[in-house]
Amino acid sequence: MQESFDLKLYLAERKREVEAALEASFPAPVGLQKSVIEAARYSLFAGGKRLRPILCMTAAEVVGGSAQPIMPAACALEMIHTYSLIHDDLPAMDNDDYRRGQLTSHKVFGEAIAILAGDALLTEAFDFVARMLDMPGQSADRVLQAIRILVKAAGYRGMIGGQAIDLECENLETDIATVEYMHIHKTGALLSASLEIGALLGGGSDEQTRSLKRYGHHFGLAFQITDDLLDIEGDAEEMGKQPGSDIARNKKTYPALLGLAGSKESAREHVEQALHQLASFGKAAEPLRALAQYLLLRRA
Repeated sequence: MQESFDLKLYLAERKREVEAALEASFPAPVGLQKSVIEAARYSLFAGGKRLRPILCMTAAEVVGGSAQPIMPAACALEMIHTYSLIHDDLPAMDNDDYRRGQLTSHKVFGEAIAILAGDALLTEAFDFVARMLDMPGQSADRVLQAIRILVKAAGYRGMIGGQAIDLECENLETDIATVEYMHIHKTGALLSASLEIGALLGGGSDEQTRSLKRYGHHFGLAFQITDDLLDIEGDAEEMGKQPGSDIARNKKTYPALLGLAGSKESAREHVEQALHQLASFGKAAEPLRALAQYLLLRRA
C-alpha cells in the first residue's frame, strides 16, 4: 500500500531550508544603514508559510531539476512578498497593527523606515535573482526570462496593479469579474510566477512551464478565495490577526459577492482545475497536489 504524502512535514522541512538560506544571504543590521536593514529583517523573519519559495523549489523538482541551485530566486520571491505585506499594512493602505501575530513594521520602526524597508526588500530581491548567473549550468537567457517574469508579476501588470484596483474598489459597486481580475493580479500573479520561475530555472520544457504556470493561476485564485473566507470564519489566534478586517474596510471579496456557499464552490472548482494541470507529471508533483487540496481545509 502506498504511503500518504506528509504535507505538513514537507512544508516544515522546506521552510527550514528557505529560512536558512535567507539568514545566510540577507545582510546583517550593521553600519549606517542599520535601521533600515533591521526593519527589513524584522518582517522577513517574522514567520509565515514561505509558500512562494516553496512553490518555486517544488516546481524545479517537478520538471527534473534540483531545488538548491535555484534558492536565490526562491528567496527573492519571499522578499518581494514580504515587502508587499509591509506596504499593505501601512496607514495609507490597510492600516493594520498586527501581522503574523506581532506588531507591524510601521508600528515598531515608524512609517518612513517601514516604507524604506519594503523598498530595500524589493530592490535586493532582484540582486538575488541575478546571482543565478553564477550558478553552474544556469543559462543567462533563462535568468533574464526569470527577471522579466518577476517584474511583470510584482509590478503594475501584476501585484501592484491588483492592489491599486483593490483600493479603488472599496467604495464602488463591483462585479465578480472585477474581483477575480483584481485577485488574479494582486495575489495570483506572484504565486503563478513562483511556479513559472521554478520550472524555467529548473530546466523545464516550454509545455511543462506553461502547465505549472496554469496550475499557479488556479492555485492563486483558490488561495485568495479561501483567504477571503478565513476573514469571516477564521480564528484570530491561528491567523495571527483579527478576522473581519475586510468587512470593516468594505473590501470587495468573494463572499461579499458570492456568499459563503458560492465562494466555497468556486474554490473547489479552482482546486480541481489546478490538479488537472498536474496530470502529465508524476510523483514529483505530489507536493503540489497536496497543497492544492489543502487549500480547502486551511485555517490560517
